[in-house]
Amino acid sequence: MTENEISHSVIGAALEVHRILGVGLLESAYERAMAVELEQRGIRAVRQTLLPVTYKGVELDEAYRLDLLVEDLVIVEIKAVAAFAPVHTAQLLTYLRLANKKLGLVLNFHSESMRSGIKRVANNV
Repeated sequence: MTENEISHSVIGAALEVHRILGVGLLESAYERAMAVELEQRGIRAVRQTLLPVTYKGVELDEAYRLDLLVEDLVIVEIKAVAAFAPVHTAQLLTYLRLANKKLGLVLNFHSESMRSGIKRVANNV
């Protein structure tokens, strides 16, 4: 699957999770539900993937864990916030750069409409 195909599948899964669970849960609940939904669709998603960071030649163990890494190509950052902030996009762009990935999605499950809670972020690797 290409990044675009994976992105399309992840968005479909997010719409389904949002439809069933609605608004108001913790990010961890949406993360787990997304992993289940993607698995049921035959798509491999790994939760809490370690993203090591090197700082001045020193590897910082467990600097960050990705919410979901889908098919080892697309990073998915789960949010449960009142509204997107510019930092959410910047955060995902940093993860994409550090992981050397091209595409990521920020999914905000506290949006009234899931379609308005989706941000696609591309990294010019």
